Amino acid sequence: MKLSTTIRYGTRLMLDMAEHNETGPIRIKTIAQRQGISEKYLEKIVRLLRKAGLVDGLRGPGGGYVLAVPPEKITMGAILEAVQGRIELCPCLGEPEHCEKHMYCKTRMVWNDINAAVSSRLHSITLADLRDSTCPVDTKEVH
Repeated sequence: MKLSTTIRYGTRLMLDMAEHNETGPIRIKTIAQRQGISEKYLEKIVRLLRKAGLVDGLRGPGGGYVLAVPPEKITMGAILEAVQGRIELCPCLGEPEHCEKHMYCKTRMVWNDINAAVSSRLHSITLADLRDSTCPVDTKEVH
C-alpha cells in the first residue's frame, strides 16, 4: 500500500495549519514556502479540505485559511478521506460488484479486516496528536 502525494501533502498542509493555528488565517503561499510544496497543488488540496468542512477560507486583507474544526477533533482518517475518499485497500471492499468472485472470495475477508484496522488507527490519531508529538532524531554517527 502506498500513500498518494495528495494524501501526504494534505497531511502536511493540515499539520502546518495546526502548528500555526494561533496566529490567525494563513495564506497558501506561506504554507507552500514552509513546506516546499507548489501553491497550485496546495490550492487543489485546500478546496477538498474546505468541501469536507475541515478548513475555512477568509477573504480580504489578513485573509487566508484557518482550521474549521479544532485540531483535537480532526483525525488522520478524516484528512485522508477528504482528499482521497473512503479508505479501501481494494475496490471490492467498497463496491463488491467490481469482482465477480466477491460472494465466495476467501481473501476478501482478510482485506476487509486489514482495511478496518488501518481505518480505525487513522481515525484514532488527531492533528493535535501529530502537532504535539516530538519527532525522534537518530543522532548516532554513521560510520
